[in-house]
Amino acid sequence: MNKPAPIVAELGRPETAEETAARKAESSRAYRSSQTIRSLVAALIATLAIVAVIVFAVPRGEPASAPHVDVARIAADVESTMDSPVIVPDTGTFWRINDAGLTGGATNVWDVTLAPAADEERGFIKLAQAFHADSSWAPQRLNGVAPTDTTTIAGRTWDVFKVGDAGAKQNVTYAIGTQAGDDYVLLYGSRSATSTAELAESLTPQIDALSEAS
Repeated sequence: MNKPAPIVAELGRPETAEETAARKAESSRAYRSSQTIRSLVAALIATLAIVAVIVFAVPRGEPASAPHVDVARIAADVESTMDSPVIVPDTGTFWRINDAGLTGGATNVWDVTLAPAADEERGFIKLAQAFHADSSWAPQRLNGVAPTDTTTIAGRTWDVFKVGDAGAKQNVTYAIGTQAGDDYVLLYGSRSATSTAELAESLTPQIDALSEAS
């Protein structure tokens, strides 16, 4: 004997077959929706946990410092090769040397690249000592720019090169040069005229010694 269908309180009567099917379908939909949300939350938590592990587990360390350039040793080798003294900048606390070496070619050149040691300072200056050369050599380094003026620094006369757009590709904005005995010394780069003059002044004793030795 079939048991009579229960009366649904909200309806005040037994459910019809269609109402029962609809109720069960809605219940299943709600269950599936809740499971999907739970799955998404679980996946998000798992992803955040993995990210946290990567962030905290990977070694940090300090930023790589600029490589040390043993300019004194390199200068000694160049002096031996060229049988001639070279100018070695005194970096003090402001400058660091990023590169140094002998560049060959029609004219041999002792090249030194200086940059400020402090991170907040910007720019660079290149020192180029061209062996057995004069001011006519300088345009080879300055995209054809010749000196147009002179300035006096620590009692020594320096040629001034108005680089302008010619130096844009190399980021060169200012250059000065002076004769040092048989060699020509060129300072060029992206630092100001004042900063370049300060470096030139610090090099004056060595340049004077070169001039007197010739």
